[in-house]
Amino acid sequence: MLATQKQYVQWFENETLRHARWLSESNHLPPARIVLVDDKTTADEAYRLACEGTSLLWRGDFHNAKQLLQALKRRIERTNERSEQRKIKKAANKPAKSNKTAAESSETPKDIPNLFHQQRQIQAQRSRILSRLLLELDTDYVSHLRRAPDVSTACTAAFGQLDKAADESCVLSFRDLQGALGAAQWREKGVSIESLGVSIYPHYGVFAPTRHEYVQLLLDAPLPTVNNVAYDIGTGTGLLAIILAQRGVKQVVATDLNPRALACASENFTRLELANVQLQQADLYPTDAPLANLIVCNPPWLPAKPSSSLEYAVYDANSTMLLGFLQGAKQHLAEQGEIWLILSDLAEHLQLRTREELLDWFANAGLAVKYRLDTKPKHGRSQDDTDPLFAARSAEVTSLWCLQRV
Repeated sequence: MLATQKQYVQWFENETLRHARWLSESNHLPPARIVLVDDKTTADEAYRLACEGTSLLWRGDFHNAKQLLQALKRRIERTNERSEQRKIKKAANKPAKSNKTAAESSETPKDIPNLFHQQRQIQAQRSRILSRLLLELDTDYVSHLRRAPDVSTACTAAFGQLDKAADESCVLSFRDLQGALGAAQWREKGVSIESLGVSIYPHYGVFAPTRHEYVQLLLDAPLPTVNNVAYDIGTGTGLLAIILAQRGVKQVVATDLNPRALACASENFTRLELANVQLQQADLYPTDAPLANLIVCNPPWLPAKPSSSLEYAVYDANSTMLLGFLQGAKQHLAEQGEIWLILSDLAEHLQLRTREELLDWFANAGLAVKYRLDTKPKHGRSQDDTDPLFAARSAEVTSLWCLQRV
């Protein structure tokens, strides 16, 4: 999420010191070194500067900036491929301690957590390099580059209004601008949830439910006998709350801490004319709400540190949200109530958490497993055997854990 305190960036242009508001969705610090680049700048030169930590403020044709970003991506991929080949060659030249090949040795189970963290480091470095290609927009989010599209509506929706009274311009990464434009398209066309017969309209900075095999689990799970009140903890786009409302729960209280998520969920509830859903900004559980007969939660699945607002939907440092949810559930649950926890076991296959740990967390929270429903993922990465983490992804199972008081 964008930092609440304004930050500014400055650079010299035509012997004049310029400054503008700095926008970064990943909360990158304002760049210390900026050079002006344009259509004459080669991709090799831009890549060298970006790798050295220099940010590149684009002054050429807008569409040529898109081409430069693609060229930077290709150079990063080639660099990573050469690095991987060197590692394989080095492993192959080591004295053999077993009959395993170098490739087999690099995929032993003990290496999986390291491989996961290495992949995250590679992704973070890739993001840092690509985020060094910058654009300047004026106070109305208008770009004055040649062939620049109208981005003002998408940027206003993503980043809010700039200070027009101060004639405030902004500088942001080309990648963040592309993210805002992509989010505007998702928000306009929506994400179809076929098993539910509705479309969900994500906002910028709110995780889009493009992967929704778990929806069928919530449709298949039998509702508690008494289902007057349900909570949806960490509602995001509001999808789980919509499922509960459409299944006939009389009162659904949906919570989230992210203002973007609350605005997104509110819009989705209004589109579907759901009068029985209430929204509340809260860190996990609502206040001044009746005890719930049913509490549902789809927390981040992987215990690792998020680096952007979207990653908070995937990564949960030290399993903080999951543990907080479990530890607070019992005191908000009515007698004979149920908890539906939607959770992937990918963390277990990546050896970031064990099944025994998860079951211990349930027990320590005074909860027991009533039943579990499982489904296999259908997303592309689970089928991609070129993914370094394919063994873990292909074995993944997403479960609805139905928990109750001990």
